[in-house]
Amino acid sequence: MNTTTEQLPLSKRIKDIFKYVGPGIITAALVFGPGSLTITSKLGSLFAFQHIWVICLAIFFMAVFTEMGARIGVVTNDSLLQTIKTKWGKATSIGLGIGIFAITASFQAGNTIGASLAFAELFHTSIEPWLVSFTLLGISLLFYRSFYQILEKLMIALVGLMLLSFLITLILIQPKLSSLGSGLLPSIPAGSEVLTIALVASSFSVVGAFYQSYLVKEKQWKIGQIYQAKKEAVAGVMILGTISLFILINAASILFPRGINVSSATDMGLALEPLYGSTATLIFMLGLFGASFSSLIGNATIGGSLVSDAFSLGNELRSPGLRAMIVLVMIIGASIALIFGSLPLELIIFAQAITIIIAPLVGLALLLIANDTQLMGTHKNTFAQNLKSILGLVLLLCLSGSQLYFQFIQ
Repeated sequence: MNTTTEQLPLSKRIKDIFKYVGPGIITAALVFGPGSLTITSKLGSLFAFQHIWVICLAIFFMAVFTEMGARIGVVTNDSLLQTIKTKWGKATSIGLGIGIFAITASFQAGNTIGASLAFAELFHTSIEPWLVSFTLLGISLLFYRSFYQILEKLMIALVGLMLLSFLITLILIQPKLSSLGSGLLPSIPAGSEVLTIALVASSFSVVGAFYQSYLVKEKQWKIGQIYQAKKEAVAGVMILGTISLFILINAASILFPRGINVSSATDMGLALEPLYGSTATLIFMLGLFGASFSSLIGNATIGGSLVSDAFSLGNELRSPGLRAMIVLVMIIGASIALIFGSLPLELIIFAQAITIIIAPLVGLALLLIANDTQLMGTHKNTFAQNLKSILGLVLLLCLSGSQLYFQFIQ
């Protein structure tokens, strides 16, 4: 006797949903880290709702490229960097792998500090013991056979906690619809240019979309599951966008009217006061840990996986060479954090923005592979998908030029 979806127990239906959204949740969690949290909070506190449209635009293009990455991962036989190696040569594959590794290594210090800062402030201790402890905890997860399953469940729990807290706060403050609507009108307020670039970089992560192809291969999805792969990819991106919107709206509704210019984690925590009252900072620190530790693991996994694959050391999470590269990213991040002790919010924002420089090359590689008839067959990009992808690349190129101007010319 066949069992319909309606007849399945609720627990089974929920389990089935998580089964298919897992890789997308991981993409959302590793993209949304302390830098994203800082940028969205700061923009909301300084410019109210005026950057809602930026998040919507960035998430739209993030969904386009993440779906493309998932489709490539399901259809092609080899990993994405090995496919690039076959198509354009070893130098191209290694160059992209090293570039992405450098980006993830530069972010790792911020992720490590964000996770450690939460507990250091919570227990009124120095940050150094936590830096070492959480780095070792992240490394220890690599030596479990079920590493992917542990990673997936951890990401779902931590992202869920963050999303729920800001959602309830949003319900409590009930922002005016007219204010939200005004934020959909494109404008870049004077003085917000660099932050706007960083916001797009944190929400439209082509590196995260690139890695989506590896996540679906880790799940061992086949052509028959391509619909589920694309669905979960877009679902993860929507979760990322929803979290960003909730945080910006909360900051705009609570911090902006009070004239609070976010310059510390404590300032950001004030956005949860309507829900948690005097314990808002405490709860926010737990959320900060969730965003930071999930990114600490996920970010290192991206960098380690891709550089390992570029040098043919392995492209599966159980590969010793790949795990060694993940450990290397974690150690680099912890070392920088220990040397400098703490990173100002401005440095986190700068690190988030420089990803724009390498992003167009990564996006171009995705687009060209997705249009290769020999590799993709009937699953190659359609005209509409190409149009959206090209517009996304134009956005990345414009942002690259703007970033170079604001950092090195102005």
